[in-house]
Amino acid sequence: MTVQTEDRIARAFAAARAEGRTPVFPFIPAGWPEIDATVEIVEAAVAGGAAGVEIGLPFSDPMGDGPTNQRAYEEAIRNGANAETVFAAVRELRARGVSVPLIVMGYFNPLLSYGISRFVQTAAEAGVDGLITVDLPPQEAGEVEAPAREAGLHMIYLLAPTSTEDRIQLVADHGSGFIYCVGVVGITGARSVLSDELPEYIARVRAQTDLPLAIGFGISSREHVRQVGEYADAAVVGSAFVQLVGETPREERPAKVRAYLEEITGRDSG
Repeated sequence: MTVQTEDRIARAFAAARAEGRTPVFPFIPAGWPEIDATVEIVEAAVAGGAAGVEIGLPFSDPMGDGPTNQRAYEEAIRNGANAETVFAAVRELRARGVSVPLIVMGYFNPLLSYGISRFVQTAAEAGVDGLITVDLPPQEAGEVEAPAREAGLHMIYLLAPTSTEDRIQLVADHGSGFIYCVGVVGITGARSVLSDELPEYIARVRAQTDLPLAIGFGISSREHVRQVGEYADAAVVGSAFVQLVGETPREERPAKVRAYLEEITGRDSG
């Protein structure tokens, strides 16, 4: 079995800490808006300052995602996107010298359909660093977790503001790379204001783990990233980034994507 030996996720967080900045991880569905668009979008995001990228594995019933991401997934599936689309994009990005963490985010059914061992092995060979499977809690993830660990892939689990102390401990015990802390109760979607319950929620998680904590769901602006950086280790930008990509003509997209990442990370202000 191919084993991923370089821990790009740990390196990304260490570099951000050394530079005193909050790393930003944008999310983009693979094979969307065009089947061959993923590589150019990721490259532009990285050029703008993305610390890593979550690449969505399209699925027909993404129950944790809001309307923006649902529409993107539907269009990606119509484009013919599937697991091979994800792996091909990651291979191409690695061949082009992209060295930031690339994380596959999706749902369990496509992994099961592809074959779990085959999926994990192909992901590791392509250069994937970790898996986020939204509907797979750690107590049900043994058949994925074991081969993923053997291949050197991080298993990144989600917590919500409603998570109990027992659930937080379970995720802390089984997760690696970082913990994805859902910033709101509900589905994905850009929001104008972050929850005022975030500090207490993140403090509860922090008390049980030394893993980096990334906040996602609702992050859309530089101010949000600044707020996240006060009590967590990273920000995940999903629906707002997907909306920007979807609204921008392809010929203008690389420049717009790069400018958006430069703005939201604060890179444009030096």
